[in-house]
Amino acid sequence: MSNQIRLLHRLARLYNVQLSYRDAAGRLKQAEPYSLISVLKALGAPVDNLTDVSDALRFRKLELWQRYCEPVVISWEGYPVHIKLNLPVQTTQHTMACHLKLEKRKTLRWVYSLEDLPILKSEDIEGNRYEVRQLTIPFKLPLGYHYLNLSLPNKEEEVLIITAPLNTYSLPDKNHKKIWGGFLPLYALQSNESFGAGDFSDLKSLLNWLHNLGGQMVGTLPLLATFLDKPFEPSPYSPISRLFWNEFYLDVNNIEELKNNAKAQQILNSVEFKKEIQSARTKPIVDYRQIMALKRKLLESYADFFFKESYYQQVAFKKWLENNPLAEDYATFRAAMEKQGERWSKWPERMKNGQIGEGDYNPEVKHYHLYVQWLAHQQLEELSNQAKRNNQKLYLDLPVGVHFDGFDVWRYQNAFALEATGGAPPDTFFTEGQNWGFPPIHPEGIRRQHYRYFISTIRNHLQYAGILRIDHVMGLYRLFWIPKGHTAKHGVYVHYNAKEFYAILTLESQRHKALIVGEDLGTVPNEVRSDMKKHSFNRMYVLPFEYNNKRKSLNPISSKVLSCLNTHDMDPFAAFWVKKKKSGDKIATDLPLFLYKNGYLKTLTNNTKTILRACLSYLATSQANILQINLEDLWLETKPQNVPGTIEGNWQKKARYTLEGFSHNTGIINFLKKITNLRSNGKQE
Repeated sequence: MSNQIRLLHRLARLYNVQLSYRDAAGRLKQAEPYSLISVLKALGAPVDNLTDVSDALRFRKLELWQRYCEPVVISWEGYPVHIKLNLPVQTTQHTMACHLKLEKRKTLRWVYSLEDLPILKSEDIEGNRYEVRQLTIPFKLPLGYHYLNLSLPNKEEEVLIITAPLNTYSLPDKNHKKIWGGFLPLYALQSNESFGAGDFSDLKSLLNWLHNLGGQMVGTLPLLATFLDKPFEPSPYSPISRLFWNEFYLDVNNIEELKNNAKAQQILNSVEFKKEIQSARTKPIVDYRQIMALKRKLLESYADFFFKESYYQQVAFKKWLENNPLAEDYATFRAAMEKQGERWSKWPERMKNGQIGEGDYNPEVKHYHLYVQWLAHQQLEELSNQAKRNNQKLYLDLPVGVHFDGFDVWRYQNAFALEATGGAPPDTFFTEGQNWGFPPIHPEGIRRQHYRYFISTIRNHLQYAGILRIDHVMGLYRLFWIPKGHTAKHGVYVHYNAKEFYAILTLESQRHKALIVGEDLGTVPNEVRSDMKKHSFNRMYVLPFEYNNKRKSLNPISSKVLSCLNTHDMDPFAAFWVKKKKSGDKIATDLPLFLYKNGYLKTLTNNTKTILRACLSYLATSQANILQINLEDLWLETKPQNVPGTIEGNWQKKARYTLEGFSHNTGIINFLKKITNLRSNGKQE
């Protein structure tokens, strides 16, 4: 190995870039030099080629030592807060003033003599002597987010101190009946009243139907805002923002501004409009463009009426705006994007940098985007309140990334690495790897802004959700970065400070009394599941992945899991089982035998419907905290909602039956009542 490569590896370590990884076959893959250089450049390192590495290494070392302290410090409940200070030795003769602003707005002040702080280590950097000294907060802090301002000689530093509970929220023991619920993508859930795709009222109806059968939750895919015109990207895992919701799911028949609004009523009752609705309903797939165009026509007339005539609602609207100041920025961004007709990266420099003037957008369009977010809040809040009245939980999914051209990336540019995309390395299924197309979170950028974006994202979901699934939970630790212009084969892993993400999630989970589920499927480093257990995360137990070929049985199920038969990225169970039977896979023989021996099959069979119901019964009697049933499995659906690595046909498949159709199916009703009994009794009848 040349000296330059050695220096490059040292530089990579200082930026927490991983030098190698094990692929799906267990082979060690070394990061190539130009991949490391590209990713380091995306992280902000002053390096274009190997000749720059030596200077970049000196720059990085000096940068780290000149950082007086880390921008974020974690203290788990009951533990003292220790802060490491990097101090030029000549400054230790001075005093340091501390101003601690507690989350509850109380401010504490005190002064330290720096030379009295204990020395942890010292080092010479570029001819200057530095010491690492430890500052200890002299009192116990309450749970929350606290800001410590340190006034040092010729410099001030602000530190976010997160004092967090060790564990996420868990169901109280007295109520621990082991919950179950149904899952269906909301776009797939259509009813006789909706416009050819499900809406928030349909989700509320599904919630109530499951409640009557004993179900304690309803789950769906992300409901966040997406691009449904230009650009067009309906994937729920490529949202415009993780802070705002998709007006596509609004029930436009259940809005106050429809009343006494002659223009809107005329639109809704016109022959042409009704014909378009019927067309959208009868199409075999969800036509996002058609449905959104229909809804927008109505919603624009509602918005016009709201801002001109609906005075009595303005007080509540203004209060919502005060509590959601970012909504103004979001609506302005969406309106500017529509007027400019270009992705924001093509905008004039001042607009790219956040300076949007009144002439850059249409005010009516801004009002529209403000109004639909206000409606989304109302309908989601109503849905969430209904769940609470039923003693149920709304299960939402937090995608790992956001669209490159979306609001979040524009608004929080320093929190993202814009010269890379997230993805996954090559494996046996995706031999070229996967490029997910979204910009990765910048590990230092998000820390420098004290995780404000991430905290807002979690709060935005937990204001409604009783269960939150963290997509690709391994992303709290590391993410596979693909430099712009390169393929996934040339990606490398970049590490994050997982402890800080955990602290935010445990704190917000406890405050909102919400369960956290970590999607831990695929290649999972050992520390991930260990930390999930330590912090009381629920991991995922997906039955096909838990078949143990050596023992010819299923792996044991612990209590801290969400159990299910599949995910949105997998074949429905019927398709999975038919494929296994046709291929002669061992599971097609071993699983029926396992279920028979354990009393879940009365006779030995590999009939698809019988095996499906036996598997769900097995999961229902387990210790799993949560059982999630994909409702499409109950009518033996074979077509998946999403096929990873493909584009055509994904995220637009309607459920085979309408809400009214499957909710009156006696066979489904009786089986779900059985699931309720099994969850309560914990044993097979």
